[in-house]
Amino acid sequence: MGTLLIKISSVYFVIGVCIGYYMSTSHQYTLTGVHVHINLLGWTALTLIGIIYVLFPELTSRRSAKIHFWLHNLGLPLMMISLAVMLLTGNMNSTPLIVGTAVGGTLVLLGVLFFAFNILVNLRRKKA
Repeated sequence: MGTLLIKISSVYFVIGVCIGYYMSTSHQYTLTGVHVHINLLGWTALTLIGIIYVLFPELTSRRSAKIHFWLHNLGLPLMMISLAVMLLTGNMNSTPLIVGTAVGGTLVLLGVLFFAFNILVNLRRKKA
């Protein structure tokens, strides 16, 4: 799972850099929020979580790790696509898009809580 998270994070990294490149070359910064969230929650967070799971592979067998994985990787794209459409269309009052960002954000938050639970409850000091 650690390796899989690192691979997925590299996809988020490419997407985030492409959005940043587009914004800097076009001087249109409408998608700044999407760019930042994809880089932080996709690239940075999932890379660090993947490294943690590589260092402590016993954590990956926990149910909370699998729940985190799916909640995070379903919620983040839903939240980012909804937010991008809202920002690009300027329609910040669209109920389906508001629900998409809220549901996606809630899934990511719940996923992060499952990750933190996994770390706090299951991570043990290695014996020397």
